[in-house]
Amino acid sequence: MTVLEAELRKVVRGDVGFSTTARALVTMDASNYRRVPLGVVAPRDADDVAAVLEVCRAHGVPVVPRGGGTSIAGQATGTGVVLDFTRHMNRLLSLDPETRTAVVQPGLVLDRLQEAAAPHGLRFGPDPSTHSRCTLGGMIGNNSCGSHSVAWGTTADSVRELDVVTARGQRSRLGRGWAGAPEGLRGLVEGELSLLRTGFPELPRRISGYALDALLPERGADVARSFCGSEGTLGVLTEAVVGLVAAPRARALAVLGYADEGAAAEAAAGLLPYGPLTVEGMAADLVPSPVALPRGGAWLFVETGGESSEEARARAEAIVRAADVVDSLVVTDPAGQRALWRIREDASGTATRMPDGSEAWPGWEDCAVPPARLGAYLRDFRALLTAHGLRGTPYGHFGDGCIHVRIDFDLLTEAGIGRFRRFSEELADLVVTHGGSLSGEHGDGQARAELLPRMYGERMVALFERAKAIWDPDDLLNPGMLVRPAPLDTNLRFSVLPREPVDVAFGYPSDAGDFSAAVRRCVGVAKCRTTSATGPAVMCPSFRATGEERHSTRGRARLLHEMLAGEIVTDGWRSTEVRDALDLCLSCKGCRSDCPVGVDMATYKAEFLHHHYAGRRRPMAHYTMGWLPVWLRWVARVRGAWLVNSLASVRVLAWAGKRLGGVAAEREVPRVAAETFSGWWRRRGPAGVGGSLVVLWPDTFTEHLSPSVGRAAVRVLEAAGLRVALPPTLRMRGRPVGDGRTKWAVSLLGAGRRGTVCCGLTYISTGQLDRARAVLRRTLDLLEPVLATEAPLVVLEPSCAAALRADLPELLHDDPRAARLAARVLTFAEALERLAPDWTPPRVDRPVTGQTHCHQHAVLGDAADRRVRQAALLSGELSGGCCGLAGNFGFEKGHFEVSSACAEEQLLPAVREASEETVILADGFSCRTQLEQLAGVRGRHLAEVLAEGLGEG
Repeated sequence: MTVLEAELRKVVRGDVGFSTTARALVTMDASNYRRVPLGVVAPRDADDVAAVLEVCRAHGVPVVPRGGGTSIAGQATGTGVVLDFTRHMNRLLSLDPETRTAVVQPGLVLDRLQEAAAPHGLRFGPDPSTHSRCTLGGMIGNNSCGSHSVAWGTTADSVRELDVVTARGQRSRLGRGWAGAPEGLRGLVEGELSLLRTGFPELPRRISGYALDALLPERGADVARSFCGSEGTLGVLTEAVVGLVAAPRARALAVLGYADEGAAAEAAAGLLPYGPLTVEGMAADLVPSPVALPRGGAWLFVETGGESSEEARARAEAIVRAADVVDSLVVTDPAGQRALWRIREDASGTATRMPDGSEAWPGWEDCAVPPARLGAYLRDFRALLTAHGLRGTPYGHFGDGCIHVRIDFDLLTEAGIGRFRRFSEELADLVVTHGGSLSGEHGDGQARAELLPRMYGERMVALFERAKAIWDPDDLLNPGMLVRPAPLDTNLRFSVLPREPVDVAFGYPSDAGDFSAAVRRCVGVAKCRTTSATGPAVMCPSFRATGEERHSTRGRARLLHEMLAGEIVTDGWRSTEVRDALDLCLSCKGCRSDCPVGVDMATYKAEFLHHHYAGRRRPMAHYTMGWLPVWLRWVARVRGAWLVNSLASVRVLAWAGKRLGGVAAEREVPRVAAETFSGWWRRRGPAGVGGSLVVLWPDTFTEHLSPSVGRAAVRVLEAAGLRVALPPTLRMRGRPVGDGRTKWAVSLLGAGRRGTVCCGLTYISTGQLDRARAVLRRTLDLLEPVLATEAPLVVLEPSCAAALRADLPELLHDDPRAARLAARVLTFAEALERLAPDWTPPRVDRPVTGQTHCHQHAVLGDAADRRVRQAALLSGELSGGCCGLAGNFGFEKGHFEVSSACAEEQLLPAVREASEETVILADGFSCRTQLEQLAGVRGRHLAEVLAEGLGEG
């Protein structure tokens, strides 16, 4: 323990972390920059903050305040001690509907304030796209804005009073007037009135530099407002009084289609007189397909409000009539509006990958110009990109003249970094030419502070330095930001990564096989840190259960980044820090679909475990649950189901077996079926059904643990007129089909090769990738006859279907058969919809609840399931999130508490609230097991529900 750490531990009641993990988690924010801190402190209150500042000042160690870590210019990184306010100083202290104010701590997440204000018809005006994880302290530090700034302004417009601790320990309450201001600040202002009155451009999104003009006497000497946007360089915020605004009772969204972004930009300013709540722009390159938008190459999202939905719609339609558009759409349905806004909010992530898959980065994320000049600025901006051979897709707050863009800078080579610098300098000059601000929302940080003299001139920048010296004479707080900045092309986070591809098992097709590029996908926008799941979202259940950064997708990606860098995490694949952070990753795959950048932590975890345990003894759970298909086949072969079930029912024996096998003591061992699904299939005899042939996959769970699902699926598929066969012997029921297919059908009948097909899921999830490859190659060999036909593969277990569709081709990327097999995989509902389009499901006519399997959500999608349920009159929505069992995860020793917490988030409350007649749907064996063990409820597969609806048969 260093002297600094020891002294901090003596005086701080909060958390003091100087470990490898604690430091690695905060080396980066959402920018291009990386700094390695000495340690992290999570203060409990203002006293802790003052104590940290006193100790660090004595040691000459910088202090960096940090909120949600989503800053895009590098200002949330530092080399000294980082203050993390999200752990303890994260409360809403009070809310007064009468005065429309709230008192908040700096670590409070914006959405929590919005939720508290909503019952009073109020809200906090600014709402960045990171509203589900950004903090009020970070918003004040960066003077954040968001999409509604055309109506409600910036964060500075909503700040009333601020409690701060200065670098030298002075505690002050800042507001309007000089009370609380540091000595000397008033004299600085009064001595430079002329410069302050003429040196700042007038535009709605001028965030760059210090807001010293707010201190002018005609503006009420608003010290609190001038503190906003200071990026943690003047003082440390400990409490804030913020204003709230009346929220419209109803909203409508007018989506206006234009030929291109230039036309949309030219039109934006003309819509402001109509009083919209938003005027957001987005080009086609950032819109996922398929999305129902009006015709055009770019769109404006113009939101209107009203006392009723009719009034909001009327205002939206008035804007449509006034706009000269290619096409338009007015959306009043709240769910439809949320879906469209989600596209806009995810743009900061999706924009990091160009349409061809190449990488793009922030750095010039939010310049702002007067709205009337936005069209002309964008044309010049595009020309500058072309001149430097760069690409980027602008989007953002067109109504405020503020543009976001990710650009395909090469930040890995010396030549590319040189071009990054030259482009930055020329773009800064271009922005100034148009009367704009280098930062229109996210602050200057390291990305733009060096260029502030081009915007303000040397005299104003010198004034900024004097103001900083008055507040922080020791340059203790976030040095290198805003004044005396570090060069914009230093401390780049990519410089520490290996230049050659790392030897890995998976193919990483979206990253050209480069594991470093896969890890670089995480740019830090931190959607995984959302503290409550909404709608169908899954990512990231372990973070929501623990609240710890290291158990978020971003936190794990940061540790993998540092593992590759080798500076903090020095033992590579053998790292215990990375292993421990990945331990609570459920491999739910939620990040694969929910992360706007497509980080796939389940795959990264499997890759890491593969290398971490290479040549070493693994945890027992890897041998017991990882090899589950082998043990269950052995039990079936010796007809030992009764023995296993009998032993598991003896408490002492079950306890001993679980202890030896690395299984959580709280778990019950699932019962093994007395007869396997394939055993029933062989005993059943011919069904005499014709029609299109489908191959029904006998996954391990259906085969040995839940054969009733397989039996139900056969009945429904045959009722739908389909012809069912099973691999590997593929003994088909009924006569071979004719019309040219008889030959291959007969060959399938004789294709009884020895062996059992397996998707390899349990081996993949435990990182036993050599074994997984061997199993999958054997499976491909066994399925050669199927691959020679057009027969689809119907997989009942969602996790197995996801493994075959995604993991198989990525793990056996060198075997063309893998991709062919993956393309054949259908879920049960997809098979019914595609192969029996004229069949009508039985009218079950009952409400449903339950959960969409996380792997289905992430990899397969559930659109077909929704349509089949609708056709069967199964009404209601399934919950999102993850059941928490997640295959082997919830059974492993030490995971029960987190597993249960995940189930309690959405699944169990939904089931408890259901009526007696409600059908509990859970297609995944894990989900059904979790329901049975934690709630005493029997969940059913969709196949079972439809089979029951068919009646006796």
